[in-house]
Amino acid sequence: MNINQLKYVLAVAGASSMREASTKLFVSQPALSSSIRELEEELGILIFERTNKGIHLTDEGRDFVIYAKKAVGQYEILEDKYLSKDSDHERFSVSAQHYNFAIQAFTKVIIRMKPEKYDFSIHETKTKEVLEDVSRLKSEVGIVSFSGSNESLMRKLFRDYALEFTPLMRRETYLYVWNDHPFAGREEISIEEMRDYPCISFDQSSDDNFYLMEEAMADYSFDKMIKSDDRATTMEIIAALNGYSIGIGMLSQEDAILQGLVAIKLKEEDPLTIGYITRKGSVLSRYGEAYVEELLTYREPSSVK
Repeated sequence: MNINQLKYVLAVAGASSMREASTKLFVSQPALSSSIRELEEELGILIFERTNKGIHLTDEGRDFVIYAKKAVGQYEILEDKYLSKDSDHERFSVSAQHYNFAIQAFTKVIIRMKPEKYDFSIHETKTKEVLEDVSRLKSEVGIVSFSGSNESLMRKLFRDYALEFTPLMRRETYLYVWNDHPFAGREEISIEEMRDYPCISFDQSSDDNFYLMEEAMADYSFDKMIKSDDRATTMEIIAALNGYSIGIGMLSQEDAILQGLVAIKLKEEDPLTIGYITRKGSVLSRYGEAYVEELLTYREPSSVK
């Protein structure tokens, strides 16, 4: 078993076909198939089931992929740190759900620390990826949230991924609509009044059937629902269809001006708890420590449980 074989398995697992995976890997399809079969024979398990309809992960394969992701992630971290031509650069990474304060804290760290050479990254991604990134140390710190409807699931995942969660704030629920929406002037509204309009939700779906809604009201039965995995697409749909999304009312001035959104307080209460995660037992770099310090400036006493 070698690192290339692990990368091949992950590529095939994430592709729609063996041909698509071989194209992305710049490897011939026969060579890719042969390498995976050799790995299966060495391990004594069947990772993929081959049928006339395509190739699919077996139950053993899904379990193997979980460990393969961690192994490849750790290898890439070592490769980046010690084999990169820019090994003299400072490195720091954050993964987060979409919150402006997470970006502001990130930029403040750079301004404050003034590194001469650096290769930093901030990944705005889905909940599951934030958990995975921090768990395998792709990112030192992650920003996540949960509502009452998925709090028990999130806390279970924190334990499963060996993560520590520190709450920063609790936020009431708001609707985001375009500034020319018929209800744009309202200060408060019930979600029942929005039944004639589509709710546009950020799609958090994943292959392992966890569905981790970033928004509140995840267990509400919407008559009209559109799922989008792109923020710009979401904005366009809201504008074109008089739709709405659900958030926490933390619109920056830039959001309000450039996107034309307004926030309306939702009568139904399903507050979001927002905080940061780190891997248990990990030692933060000086940039990680500085980032946490910046995050804690946003901490509210009411968020501490």
